[in-house]
Amino acid sequence: MILVCGGAGYIGSHMAKRLRKEGVEHVIFDNLERGNAPAVCDSRFEQGDLRNPADIERVFEKYDIHLVMHFAAYIEVGESVKEPAKFWENNVTAVSNLLEVCRKRGVNQFVFSSTAAVYGEPVEVPIPETHPKNPTNPYGDTKLTVERMLASYDRAYGLRSVCLRYFNACGSDPEGELGEDHRPETHLIPRILLAAAGKAPEITVFGTDYDTHDGTCIRDYVHVCDLADAHLRAVRYLENGGGSDQFNLGSGNGFSVRQVLDAVRNVTEIDFPVSYGDRREGDPARLVADSSKAREVLGWSPEFDDVEVCVRHAWDWMVKHPAGYD
Repeated sequence: MILVCGGAGYIGSHMAKRLRKEGVEHVIFDNLERGNAPAVCDSRFEQGDLRNPADIERVFEKYDIHLVMHFAAYIEVGESVKEPAKFWENNVTAVSNLLEVCRKRGVNQFVFSSTAAVYGEPVEVPIPETHPKNPTNPYGDTKLTVERMLASYDRAYGLRSVCLRYFNACGSDPEGELGEDHRPETHLIPRILLAAAGKAPEITVFGTDYDTHDGTCIRDYVHVCDLADAHLRAVRYLENGGGSDQFNLGSGNGFSVRQVLDAVRNVTEIDFPVSYGDRREGDPARLVADSSKAREVLGWSPEFDDVEVCVRHAWDWMVKHPAGYD
């Protein structure tokens, strides 16, 4: 049985759907603070909080868990700068609680949802896994701390882990069952779509003077279903005896903010107001993944590597669910 922590959230719910399709036994564990109960669908569900060790013990007592997947982190960078204490508690202390139960119960396989934020300002692009780790915000700090924690648990206790470093997660379930519904929404594509749908007054572009082909930032967008596929491959890698490792997950394609705006216009056939502001501090000009290691070791290859396809799936879900999961 696989324990999917944070399985009612955006990426975790897509992972659980993939496990349902594959017939893999699993149980979702979520406190529903930021997850959505309808996104659980037909998966087994246990409500609880990783910050409460008794909740974790209860689930391990009830189910025969052999592998843990962790998606239950706070992710908003700006919030992490304003309120670092809550990020350290939820993103680090809670994972420490989980790892201690795993250790005591003899569970030695762990798939961790990490981030490209562990790298900080890039010194080379595309970014390989060997790139220096120098996070520029508490969110990235917490993720790198857990990666190091996992490495120490492997050395001391034999708990093998795979850390998957996402670049810009995007898109929605192509079947329209699941989507992205953060409150508030901070990711670029859904924010633009909200403007296109008339649910936001405008979209602001921060910086038009970067050293890129059109002056706006370039990012690597990776479809949420491709992320779920990579996680499933990481599960199989560990179940087949693979050792602890870290992998970048990105399409390897860079799209500028202006290109994403154009993709939304093409998909929705709606124009929307755009304003232009100054650069945000800490926004690099380019963030593009070198995902060759995931392709070679895990056999992973993104199916949806065109940002317009990602936009179309996200828009289809938004049209079908105008109030989100509400």
